[in-house]
Amino acid sequence: MGIIAYRMEKNTLKLALSLILLFFVSVPMLTSSLLDSEQERKNEENYQRILEEQSAQKEAEEKIYLMGKFDPAQRDDFILIPAQYIVDGSKMYLRKETLGAFLKMQEAAENDEIGIKIASATRSFDYQKGIWNNKWSGITIVDGQNLAKSVPDQSERFKKILEYSAAPGTSRHHWGTDIDINDATPEYFEGEKGGEIYEWLAKNAWAYGFCQPYNQKGNERQTGYNEEKWHWSYLPIAGTLTEDYKSLVKDEDINGFLGDEYAVGQNLINNYVLAINSACFSQ
Repeated sequence: MGIIAYRMEKNTLKLALSLILLFFVSVPMLTSSLLDSEQERKNEENYQRILEEQSAQKEAEEKIYLMGKFDPAQRDDFILIPAQYIVDGSKMYLRKETLGAFLKMQEAAENDEIGIKIASATRSFDYQKGIWNNKWSGITIVDGQNLAKSVPDQSERFKKILEYSAAPGTSRHHWGTDIDINDATPEYFEGEKGGEIYEWLAKNAWAYGFCQPYNQKGNERQTGYNEEKWHWSYLPIAGTLTEDYKSLVKDEDINGFLGDEYAVGQNLINNYVLAINSACFSQ
């Protein structure tokens, strides 16, 4: 019995030593596994944070672009328009794709003995601000009136300017996709020459990707700017940018010009930026 007890005690001791050894071997492995899991969790959190920061940065840059707060001369995707295609020969820029499409359209129009040139192209926020502020302060006469005197109610003056001019930060001309052709007055296109040009554009511009965003107002387009027969938008790019504007820019972002305190009350994005010819939302 003594030998049996001794053997049992010896086996018990071996088992205890094995368990102790297993403990000291397993603990570092478990600790290492927990540390690895924690590191993986932290790595995933850091990765998601980086993605969110990159997305936020991209959206901020896109908003700057959509609101015209950049210099087109400094962007690789814009190009200086050759002077012979400009009404007054001044320096203007467009997106490269827009200019390429216009040149094809201009050549086709010329073959049909229709002369078209660009009267206005890309406008920065500051350029549009100059147009707006001059109308607001009465430097630029609107419909034969000094609006600073003839429309003393500033809310009404804001609406009056909006008949044909976009508030800075809301113009499609910021994008490098939109052009005014030949002249930016209704009178020109009511004349014989302007009428012929508009008739040709209405019939053919779509073939080159251009759409008239501000068609005649009516049941389909009840709000927004008055009809502009001179304003044409290069839809393959502008269609996407319209949707981007809708998702990224808020009414409270529109400020930095005379009378901007009235911007929010006008619901500019829905009533003007998005109040366009339904055919100009997609190609």
